[in-house]
Amino acid sequence: QVQLVESGGGLVQAGGSLRLSCAASGRTFSSYHMGWFRQAPGKEREFVTTISWSGGSTYYADSVKARFFTSRDNTKGKVYLQMNSLKPEDTAVYYCAATRRPYAAEPDDYEYWGQGTQVTVSS
Repeated sequence: QVQLVESGGGLVQAGGSLRLSCAASGRTFSSYHMGWFRQAPGKEREFVTTISWSGGSTYYADSVKARFFTSRDNTKGKVYLQMNSLKPEDTAVYYCAATRRPYAAEPDDYEYWGQGTQVTVSS
């Protein structure tokens, strides 16, 4: 069992940066690959990025490549999403999730989800 809690969302102007954190509880956290998804109003949940259990491999959606960066610290039970050069279209609720599947990009591939944190980018 893994419980996830996101934090760090907020309101930022276009071009700004935010760093999201996801705190995980559970002794097996380090054995899970972790992902970030986002969901804007009226839209489906969208894959953002995933990071392997060791942190050695990452995979990004084209829409965020070279702007967003994910990392993890297994000793602290945390996953991070650094978001730079933010755009209004990045506005969404951001979720972290845990999976046993490497390079998973579909919501159905993930077993555990956080409650989400709102990110709003003003133009």
